[in-house]
Amino acid sequence: MDRISSATLLPEVLQGTTDDMSFQVISLIWDSIKAPVVVPLLRVSVFICLTMSLMLLVERVYMGIVIGLVKLFRRKPEKRYKWEPMEDDIELGNSVYPMVLIQIPMYNEKEVYQLSIGAACDLSWPSDRIIIQVLDDSTDPVVKELVEMECQRWASKGINIKYEIRDNRNGYKAGALKEGLKRSYVKLCDFVAIFDADFQPEPDFLCRTVPFLLHNPKIALVQARWKFVNADECLMTRMQEMSLDYHFTVEQEVGSSTYAFFGFNGTAGVWRIAALNEAGGWKDRTTVEDMDLAVRASLKGWKFLYLGDLKVKNELPSTLKAFRYQQHRWSCGPANLFRKMVVEIITNNRVTAWKKVHVIYSFFFVRKVVAHINTFIFYCLVLPATVLVPDVEVPKWGYVYIPAIITLLNSVGTPRSFHLLVYWILFENVMAMHRTKGTIIGLLEASRVNEWIVTEKLGDASKPKPELRTPTNPRLKLGERYEISTCLFLALSPQFQFVKLYQIPLNF
Repeated sequence: MDRISSATLLPEVLQGTTDDMSFQVISLIWDSIKAPVVVPLLRVSVFICLTMSLMLLVERVYMGIVIGLVKLFRRKPEKRYKWEPMEDDIELGNSVYPMVLIQIPMYNEKEVYQLSIGAACDLSWPSDRIIIQVLDDSTDPVVKELVEMECQRWASKGINIKYEIRDNRNGYKAGALKEGLKRSYVKLCDFVAIFDADFQPEPDFLCRTVPFLLHNPKIALVQARWKFVNADECLMTRMQEMSLDYHFTVEQEVGSSTYAFFGFNGTAGVWRIAALNEAGGWKDRTTVEDMDLAVRASLKGWKFLYLGDLKVKNELPSTLKAFRYQQHRWSCGPANLFRKMVVEIITNNRVTAWKKVHVIYSFFFVRKVVAHINTFIFYCLVLPATVLVPDVEVPKWGYVYIPAIITLLNSVGTPRSFHLLVYWILFENVMAMHRTKGTIIGLLEASRVNEWIVTEKLGDASKPKPELRTPTNPRLKLGERYEISTCLFLALSPQFQFVKLYQIPLNF
């Protein structure tokens, strides 16, 4: 019997080398699912992404208009609220100054503990009207000893400073702050100022913030702006500065000026203790305990005030690993809090419907959910896919004009970095993957939803940084390989957008 050749069994289209056959099989599969599956799915994705892009555009333009009016009419906090400087009284003495508690939560802060404690002890406030509380959750016995010795050194100078520790880390930062407020001497205090371990307030911090709380009984929180001491350390810190400056220059200012509400940044702020207690105190149900407290206090009818001219020095994460952990917490926490509080916000009877809409739609949905998901899905996945599928068209206003306007509006916060906008776009595209993953984890309350890894701080930016050791085992874990490969694809996504913009044909 003659041997049957492969040519008599395989269709002509599948004949050839193994590589040619594999490519042709893939092409046949692709052609069979392209029209009925891929094209409709991609068109739906484009429609959803364009809708989210319009939501982001309207939000950015609205905030741009508001901040423009605020600057034009010079609506400074001193004009909107009563404010009088603190003055000594010969008859009453220091009793005219309210008692203020300073809380400094710490966790193995070997590089920065002296900076934060020293700055708090140098505040211009009568020594008998201030209590400094160092909440040390350190697990390193050497660091704990150093922090305690620093507290003792300042106490020997007449500073009323308390070194507080606990036998567990339940609730992380929220648990430490909550435990600190249980001390008996806290009952003497009217207000509490909170500074993370790398924050260094200027001596006049309390003199500029406390009078607002003292003369305006409806204000619960006065928040200061962050000033980054290591913004020029590397390109990554410059990118972070651009994003955070927009947050402080525009988002916080608009929230304070129009709704008297914004998200507490967790540090560099002064709370009215009565408002904090009425809101239910600190809760550790999410990784954004500061935002949780702010939303609950706002639902009780309390007002917030943001002071953009008052800046507190602090440090940006200068390593990618530390920045990724921080961004996971900042994206996962708000999404999870949104899931937990949306019904409570809707059913609340103490705030106006307009404020509810602002908190649910603008504060949570657009800024904390849509912004992350749309950046990743649209610019990093959908647009590159439409280049490979010419049957799906994206209007030019969707992938050119809207991103350009949003990017230009974002540059308002940091004019000095305008020339870095291209790098900022690439950086945001890559980080969008981590933020989207964190957002989805928060919404679904999946694993890692309550993951809390303290952001590493390196102290003074002028000091030499420790040398990085070469890892003994350079092999990457599966998750790290996935992230690197995805980041490479995201870094190339703007090139796909360039192809889309100029209609460059791709032949496959």
